[in-house]
Amino acid sequence: MPEVPLYDIVIVGAGPVGLLLSVSLSRWGYKVRHIDNRPVPTATGRADGIQPRSIEILKNMGLKRKIMAHNPARVFEVAFWDPAPGGKIVRTGTWASCPDFLDARYPFTALLHQGLIERVLIEDIENNGTHVQRPWTITRFETNNVNPEYPVEVDLKNLDSNVTETVRAKYLYSGEGARSFVRETLGVQIRHKDPISHVWGVMDGVVRTNFPDIKMKCTIHSDHGSIMVIPRENNMVRLYIQIASSTDPDFSPRKTATVEEVQAAAKRIFQPYYCTWDRVEWYSVYPIGQGIADKYTLDHRVFMGGDVCHTHSPKAGQGMNTAFHDAINFAWKMHLVESGFANRDILSTYEVERKFIAETLLNFDNKYAALFSQRQPTATEVDSAHNSHNNDEHDTKNDFVEMFKANCEFTSGFGVAYNPNIFNHSSEHSFQHPLIIKDSPKLRPGRIMPPSNVTRVVDANVVHLENEIPFNGAFRLFIYAGASQSPKRGQHKALSDLASGLTSPGSFYSRYESKERQRDNHHDSDNPHSRFFSIVLTLVAKRSEIEISDLPAMFQDYSGRIYADDRKDIRVLDAKCSAHAKVGLTGSEGAVVVVRPDGHVGVSVRLVEGQGTVEALEGYFAGFLNGMYDKQGKSTSRRTGLGGGHEHVRSQL
Repeated sequence: MPEVPLYDIVIVGAGPVGLLLSVSLSRWGYKVRHIDNRPVPTATGRADGIQPRSIEILKNMGLKRKIMAHNPARVFEVAFWDPAPGGKIVRTGTWASCPDFLDARYPFTALLHQGLIERVLIEDIENNGTHVQRPWTITRFETNNVNPEYPVEVDLKNLDSNVTETVRAKYLYSGEGARSFVRETLGVQIRHKDPISHVWGVMDGVVRTNFPDIKMKCTIHSDHGSIMVIPRENNMVRLYIQIASSTDPDFSPRKTATVEEVQAAAKRIFQPYYCTWDRVEWYSVYPIGQGIADKYTLDHRVFMGGDVCHTHSPKAGQGMNTAFHDAINFAWKMHLVESGFANRDILSTYEVERKFIAETLLNFDNKYAALFSQRQPTATEVDSAHNSHNNDEHDTKNDFVEMFKANCEFTSGFGVAYNPNIFNHSSEHSFQHPLIIKDSPKLRPGRIMPPSNVTRVVDANVVHLENEIPFNGAFRLFIYAGASQSPKRGQHKALSDLASGLTSPGSFYSRYESKERQRDNHHDSDNPHSRFFSIVLTLVAKRSEIEISDLPAMFQDYSGRIYADDRKDIRVLDAKCSAHAKVGLTGSEGAVVVVRPDGHVGVSVRLVEGQGTVEALEGYFAGFLNGMYDKQGKSTSRRTGLGGGHEHVRSQL
């Protein structure tokens, strides 16, 4: 019998979640079988909005520049239009898409069609040795453990030739979309939040109009219906137009409308402004409902993500962005397990973390979509209400606008906050230590780290500190030295003790040192010692005062990741060292901030003289490290397919 092909993972579906997962694992050297049932990638339509936090993720992965080269529309503000007397509409206000209080690097939503984004991801995948095979589909799978190291058996079929193939994999990941063979085969149900649903038409095209906000994102409510306006690349505009609601007497989720009917409805809503189309690039009609899968996995071998697990309206612009988070969350956890670094138990946190975020999204989207579909009060009605109830602010508020404002942190991506677990330290964590920083408003486990600008010592470049370590599957140790630690030789005992403790035999850092690697790591500032840890050192000094050769030897190996905290920041103008201040460190305080591979804070530990800091870090990592290493740093674990990626995993992008 022919030998059955073996893969680390089979990924089904080449939408946002499948592609970004494939990008990550292909870069790290995993053997990926990636299929999609469509004959060609997305040409037009589908998702189009990249939120501010997702732009930062793409930047961290080195993908932002190529995507932004397509010159997407950038939405900095959202305009709200409501009914006016005579069947007309009037602008009632605007609001920042990403308000200043969020401290975003990119305070806008980038808008371009999904196909252009897919092209960038596919090119990166192919550059790293993986190819999306089309048109292939999955016909059967089971976790039968015939081969314990590759326990998942998968049957695949080419839809053009009807050729079939059976492969074995360590994991199967479904990113198929809302209609999922994998989910249905597993018997996982989609639970809908609300029986009320709506049918919407979506149309991409080039529009001629005198509507003044056509280049902005707008929500328009009129006596003739509702529209959402989304500016796009190449002078295009996307319009979301409500066609039917389940509250209608003759409602049917299969109700449809022609392009001409939707255009006629849009013209009525835009009154008194005119609106015509030069061309229509894409058009679709679909029902909207908020649904979430009961489970994301049943056996921690077959996983699901993206639209397979959560469906919602597109108007909040969250579909592709949520999929990106699903992908990177699973990628780094699978990587740590398959590399022998972490216990297999950590895979359970994928569903726990991502399902919680999906539930939060659906709760918001349910209310947002319902409010969007309601008729809003006219400007005259609002003015009359204000005059009649001048002392009752609640009566004059537009609930839809207030909902948008209240949730902008979440919709921008900066509100993604994971609850306490083995990675996100809290007072309920199994390990406690007096040096662990708790209740900090700036360093909150489960959330991303505040951004800051610093000067890189080796080349005097001003850089974004939080983005200096790429998404390489490693934990990031951001060391803030504090004012008490001088860069001068012999004047930084706490740093010396930290370096001594980390490099001592048997420490969590030394146990996972990459001693087996036979390569020149002279130019590797991200992972010179271990593929599982990247270290960043920020000193309270001017760049000219820092001599790297005066620092402990461990930090000299990270010469490209040493920074001077010498830049002013408008948010902490009085601070002498803004990067320290923005993470809540004042005076002479220093700290080690452990950031998960996906950029979320895990734990923060005060930097002190002696071994207390390393002890606290050791206790945190002991909660999930594999821990089966001898004194020479070699694994003593029996290989059972739970960590078989050693021969594939590369240390850097």
